[in-house]
Amino acid sequence: MARLTILTAPDPRLKLVAQPVVAVDDAVRRLMEDMVETMYAARGIGLAATQVGVAQRVVVMDLSDMPEAPKQPLKMANPEILWHSDQDSSYQEGCLSVPGVFENVTRPDACKVRYLDEQNEVRELNATGLLATCIQHEIDHLNGTLFVDHLSNLKRNMIIKKLEKAKRLGQAAPVAF
Repeated sequence: MARLTILTAPDPRLKLVAQPVVAVDDAVRRLMEDMVETMYAARGIGLAATQVGVAQRVVVMDLSDMPEAPKQPLKMANPEILWHSDQDSSYQEGCLSVPGVFENVTRPDACKVRYLDEQNEVRELNATGLLATCIQHEIDHLNGTLFVDHLSNLKRNMIIKKLEKAKRLGQAAPVAF
């Protein structure tokens, strides 16, 4: 396994729409494993292939946050939301591609997703709460959308300008806005 480089905003590759995976083969499984390792190393709970510069519809996530708990990565190729609830919930979201930024985003509280698993089997999953939010967040990445795109234009532009300035100056991203 290898750790991959995570792209950060405003890298234009984050705005690309990912292409479907034809089948989950050894190359896609290797990508999934590398993404899981990268996500854990960055202390994230989700990662989309577009965030590591791969324009394929692949996401990984793991919401088990107890250090002593066994890791339970969820690996999805071609995830597609089949249904989402009318009821919304708001979570303070962050993103490995928008470091140091946390903002409340409102999304449907529940969803049903269809995807290919590591064995290239079609699976469906009903998700609620944080898992539903994470799935929607990662699928947004595959469609070229960052969580800050759900914010007001003013707030989003302020965040992006601060990230651009930090990148230009070779500094770490701001911790808070």
